[in-house]
Amino acid sequence: MDQTSMLENTVTMVQKARERGALIVHVPISFTKGHNAISGNYGILAGVKEGLAFEAGSWGAEICDSMAPAEGDIVVGGKTGLCGFSSTNLDMVLRQNGITKIALCGFLTNCCVESSMRSAYELGYDVTTLTDCVAATSVEAQDATIEHNFGVFSRPMNSKMFIETMQKDPQLA
Repeated sequence: MDQTSMLENTVTMVQKARERGALIVHVPISFTKGHNAISGNYGILAGVKEGLAFEAGSWGAEICDSMAPAEGDIVVGGKTGLCGFSSTNLDMVLRQNGITKIALCGFLTNCCVESSMRSAYELGYDVTTLTDCVAATSVEAQDATIEHNFGVFSRPMNSKMFIETMQKDPQLA
């Protein structure tokens, strides 16, 4: 986050996107007490369950203040895994709003962002993934994912380039 100014870049990009009339959709991860939606006993979700992370109603499940949903934003609930599409109605929300082009930001670059990016690509969306609006738990994981995977399933670009593209392309709003 520090190396790329991820949070500051995301706040600026979202503000500019709202100004252009873009739909902002938040897809937070959240679990009921006990994390019963997680059945696996290995990998990142096992660590989430063991650490009781992202429990509904707790600080860890809240969207940070600087990214708080604004009027007109949509918050899609039900995300209990890595992909923003698999356990939610995100695809339906996007299609009902006529969305065909999406830009992804968030955490973790090599988990939730990548998983959602791959699903969006396979569902036929025109996907942009913002390289300085995502973060991983290490610089190495961040760099490897962006270098080797983002270009396979999306159009990777930084937030400044995306803001310039939004200003030139009315289809992105």
